Amino acid sequence: MKTKRLILILFILLCFGARSQGNERPNILVIIFDDAGLDMSVYGSTYVNTPGFDAIAKEGILFNRAYTPNAKCAPSRASIITGRNPWQLDAAANHVIYFPPRFKTYQEVLLENGYATGHTSKGYGPAVTLTADGREREVMGRAFNEKKLQPATKGISNNDYSGNFKDFLEKVPQDQPWSFWVGSIEPHRGYEYGSGKRLGGKTEDMIKDFPPYWPDNEFTRNDLLDYAFEIEDTDKHIVKILETLRQKNQLENTLIVVTSDHGMPFPRVKGDQYENANHIPMAILWKDKMKSVGRVVDDYISFIDLAPTFLEAAGVDWQSSGMHPATGKSLMNIIDSEKSGQIEADRDYVLVGKERHDTGRPGDIGYPIRGIHKNNMLYIRNYEIDRWPKGNPETGYLNTDGSPTKTEILNLRRNGNKKYWKMNFGKRVEEELYDIENDPFCMNNLAADPVYADKKASLKSEMESRLLAQGDLRMIGYGPLYEQAPFVNGRNFYADFMAGKNPKAGWVSDTDFEPYILDGEGNELKKVSVKAN
Repeated sequence: MKTKRLILILFILLCFGARSQGNERPNILVIIFDDAGLDMSVYGSTYVNTPGFDAIAKEGILFNRAYTPNAKCAPSRASIITGRNPWQLDAAANHVIYFPPRFKTYQEVLLENGYATGHTSKGYGPAVTLTADGREREVMGRAFNEKKLQPATKGISNNDYSGNFKDFLEKVPQDQPWSFWVGSIEPHRGYEYGSGKRLGGKTEDMIKDFPPYWPDNEFTRNDLLDYAFEIEDTDKHIVKILETLRQKNQLENTLIVVTSDHGMPFPRVKGDQYENANHIPMAILWKDKMKSVGRVVDDYISFIDLAPTFLEAAGVDWQSSGMHPATGKSLMNIIDSEKSGQIEADRDYVLVGKERHDTGRPGDIGYPIRGIHKNNMLYIRNYEIDRWPKGNPETGYLNTDGSPTKTEILNLRRNGNKKYWKMNFGKRVEEELYDIENDPFCMNNLAADPVYADKKASLKSEMESRLLAQGDLRMIGYGPLYEQAPFVNGRNFYADFMAGKNPKAGWVSDTDFEPYILDGEGNELKKVSVKAN
């Protein structure tokens, strides 16, 4: 009898200990906008109001220098979930591909280590995720998408993001830690033109810092206001999510990261590697862990730092997790700190780059770029300057989403004004150098200026040495191997188009397709010859 009683007591103690350990491990919540730039009101935006994002920043940490290594959905998100740069992820360096089965994600590891995991709406993608034997693979955990709502416009999703998060929480056992990903698809295009003014109460004069690489008129300003309205729509879900956490008494022990996968879906931003393309909003809150509120951090942060942060917070050893070695570095020292400004001296740079994004070039090739941000300078190397940066004109510049802004720029060229077309769609030089502090829109290329020769050489050398150490195939002459990864869809678009097969590209306008072959300066050379189908 005494033995049975002792066993019962030990069993109770073990169960209690297990529950205590589970409660001590934080919950992890990622809320990610789709295509939102640094346009939150806490960063000083004059035409976007984001009380949800701002609340996270004011109670936690606002990051001034957070970057994605690649300004396109799939490769950007691949970096978040693996802790590695795109050029270290084989096929996942690209957009719309088959995700390599050999790379595990932080969500899969947390699931293996006792966490409940899930996501709503857009997780990793667009891509196909399969196991090595061809089975479906939930790299972001189970999907929770049943809750729907009536969207404010036809361009906004009917997914009730905050409602689906609440649905997930109600299904998680009380003592089990969880990790959830809220993947908004706003402010991804398309927009309902005029919604920013009609529904958001916005006016064109609210935009105070208009990008100089676009024509400034009613259409482009309204395009920005519609973009702003969609950001605010998702931000309302952030407010509701915070309230749900408070009601369930889980706000204190939840590590919350709010960010965006890259900059706005406008020409010269999304799909590029300039400052506004890669510089993303980021705020982090973990009330139980943080010693002070309202901190502003100036360290250079990359998306590759997030997965190491999550595993360290959860008490999971990276080396035994089954994940490939992380290039990123955990942010726990910054979260633990009480300081603002620069916290860790060695966080003084980030690397950026791209391989192949959308389809539309002959042979399904890409436009490879590498770059480094350091000390408010940006060095960029374009490796194939004979190619079109945003995709071939005759196939609609498919690496730039269709929009009123894009249409305005293309029509101006057709009417003789090539100024904006050259900045957004024209061919580029091999090297670019920008002083981000004084030239945040990257308008003045300093690469050929003798005054900056030493700085350019230093940045180039550091970039290449770091990329070489990371195994970047571009550094050893094997970059074309990245382009061998097949598209999931859109394969051979250029060849099919020229053969008269009329392939579909639903993310651009029909008028984006140029009827003439152009040179790099925007001059029309000859009529596009498409075979009769």
